Amino acid sequence: MAKYFLAKTEPETYSIADLERDGETVWDGVRNALAVRFIKEMQPGDLVLIYHSGGQTAIMGLASVLSHPRPDPKDDDGKSWVADFKFVQKFATPVTLAEIKASHLFDDWYLVRQGRLSTMPVPDNFVDWLKTKQVL
Repeated sequence: MAKYFLAKTEPETYSIADLERDGETVWDGVRNALAVRFIKEMQPGDLVLIYHSGGQTAIMGLASVLSHPRPDPKDDDGKSWVADFKFVQKFATPVTLAEIKASHLFDDWYLVRQGRLSTMPVPDNFVDWLKTKQVL
């Protein structure tokens, strides 16, 4: 069974629209040790919620993991890891951080507790919650 992760991006750097246009991308720039640990857990077929940070602060769509994680070849010190993502869908209605916080169902999730973490696993109950909202 596929696991779900969340990956944050600044929309002015690389947005869900960019991923949709490109179809696939190398997801890079992850250097935080905990976030790198989560990248290393990704497997082909896992699903990734694409989250716009900055002004929008919302989950904008879905990607799938295409490759096994690997060290970033552009990173000389070996602290950064990458994985290949493929566009799956853009959500008709983004799921905002305010909406997630207001539910109080996910107060212990990294997204709510540790706002600066760029990559993280998604709790099963959050996936179920998204399905009830007919997002997934």
